[in-house]
Amino acid sequence: MRYIRYAILALIAVIIVSVAMANRDPVTLELLPAAFAHAVGWNWSVTLPLFLVILGGAAAGLIFGFVWEWIREHKHRREVGRKRREVKRLEREVGRLADEKHRGKDDVLAILDEADRRRA
Repeated sequence: MRYIRYAILALIAVIIVSVAMANRDPVTLELLPAAFAHAVGWNWSVTLPLFLVILGGAAAGLIFGFVWEWIREHKHRREVGRKRREVKRLEREVGRLADEKHRGKDDVLAILDEADRRRA
């Protein structure tokens, strides 16, 4: 299975390199449209190879998507944490109640009762 993963990663790398080699022509990226830039009197532009624009856009989209999902799933992570704390509290309470139940009993009987409780 590991070799299949390496083969797929190698194939993706070959595709990315071939796209980069085929799109080396420079392009100019401008922050504002020309008409709006003249009205404002300011414009930012940079000249980059086209493959950097393509790969940079894909990377920015991935990062934006990961951050968006992390923020969106915050309520679920919070709920899981709350339930985990509640389970730990209840487990401590069950242990305390079991200790109270077995107080004064024979140790062997307490161990057998504990084993029955865990099995159920």
